[in-house]
Amino acid sequence: MFKCCLLVTLLCFIHRGNSEEGISNARRAWFSTSHKLATNKPQLLVFSQLFVCVPHSADCFPSEWLKSVSMSVKISKAGFHRDLHYRVQWSKTEQEVHALLVQKLPSGVYMDEYQLDTLRRDTGLEVLLDSKVDVEAPEYLSSGFTALVFLSGRREAVVPVHGRYHRPSDSSKRVKVELESPRLLLRSEQCERGVAVDAPCTASNHSICSWTEILDLEDHARVSLELPVGDSSMVISVCGVTVLTTVLCCVYLLRNIWKHGSF
Repeated sequence: MFKCCLLVTLLCFIHRGNSEEGISNARRAWFSTSHKLATNKPQLLVFSQLFVCVPHSADCFPSEWLKSVSMSVKISKAGFHRDLHYRVQWSKTEQEVHALLVQKLPSGVYMDEYQLDTLRRDTGLEVLLDSKVDVEAPEYLSSGFTALVFLSGRREAVVPVHGRYHRPSDSSKRVKVELESPRLLLRSEQCERGVAVDAPCTASNHSICSWTEILDLEDHARVSLELPVGDSSMVISVCGVTVLTTVLCCVYLLRNIWKHGSF
């Protein structure tokens, strides 16, 4: 009986060691891939997996303090070029808390990575995109993407977002683009437990940090914007006028060339 118990205990330790080694190797491989991408193309990062969820037994932040956390998102300006205003607030705490917003964006809008890089140098804005964004493509040839907005200092940021051209419509002159509420992640240097998500520490993506996702926020951060679209019922008339104008201009030019021998 004693030998059986000893054998079972030994097998449990071996299984546990293999599991921990597998998790550790997976983390190292994921970090190595992300670091290589960040080194080669620091402004254009592509992740095979953006986040790695890790289960833990205890909360990092007190539950009473978490109730004070709030988030707001507003949109300003008009037309195709808008600004997203992010703001996160919480009550006073002795810990140094960092905030990260995970914003999923649909194919109807885009962010310009070169504009974001300029804003990073000029204003300190930290935004990391998960994929290359084609700023010239229309909505129907584009796909959605995710932006990581790192908040520091006053815990607020203004991020420019631009609308894409949509297909012409004969039923509406404007199209509505809905933006999902961002996910809010928090982390503290003084806290090592309660980890829920692994994500980049900063927009430079040179290291991975452990973040806690705040799930019980009121859904007041959903915003939308309306963009003008072309009138497809005018296609025939517009094309007809364009062709007629082109023909008349060509006839006029040919007549003058024939008459005067030059322009």
